[in-house]
Amino acid sequence: MKNFVSALHFITILPLGKPGKFEPSGMLPYFPLVGLLLGAMMLLLDIIFSQLWSRPIASLLDVCFLVAVTGAFHLDGLGDTADGLYGQRGREAALEIMKDSRVGVMGLVAIVCCLALKWAGISGLDVHRGLLLTIIPAYARSSILIGIRVLPYARPQGGTGRAFFEDKPGVFAFWGMLPPVLLSFICGWQGILLNAVFMVVVMVTLIYYKRKMNGITGDMLGAMAEVTETAMFLAASAGGLP
Repeated sequence: MKNFVSALHFITILPLGKPGKFEPSGMLPYFPLVGLLLGAMMLLLDIIFSQLWSRPIASLLDVCFLVAVTGAFHLDGLGDTADGLYGQRGREAALEIMKDSRVGVMGLVAIVCCLALKWAGISGLDVHRGLLLTIIPAYARSSILIGIRVLPYARPQGGTGRAFFEDKPGVFAFWGMLPPVLLSFICGWQGILLNAVFMVVVMVTLIYYKRKMNGITGDMLGAMAEVTETAMFLAASAGGLP
């Protein structure tokens, strides 16, 4: 339970429980469950919002909730990653830019586009809306585990995310992904397609990271979580899905 609370405190601002000793390898398996909790909270708020406002407004408030409850943690990584990786900069230059706490033009554009697309995706959810609002944030946090497992840490001199790479998560560390994956099959073919979208988005992102940086950083993990979440909401709202 302490590891779950530690994971909760690490990627959200929820003041629930008292975190134990900082143990990255212990808290990592709980990231998907934290995402599941965030999704459940968003669903509850979406039900309330939908009673008061139209779906577009309720969906915008859902997005605002995700930003607020995570302290824009992953969005900060998205902005830094967009600033660093955009263009033809070398690896060292990109790492230096991502280390800068200031957000540049490309970072701002990436954040605005991501939030706009996420709002559009949530607005378009119809069938299985409640279930999809619940499980997609869990998938997004699951992508962080995969990124840590697959790629090495890109900063040889160390950084804030280095501790998570010292003990790579083993196969059994992915047990937290089981609840969202099993719940997804309630959606039938839509659930199968969503799992396919998840795998493709994560795979393409990691291949890009590998070619561009030959590794990954904490900012890049956050960016991947945001991109995965946005892509899955868009896919779930696509008119061609059953």
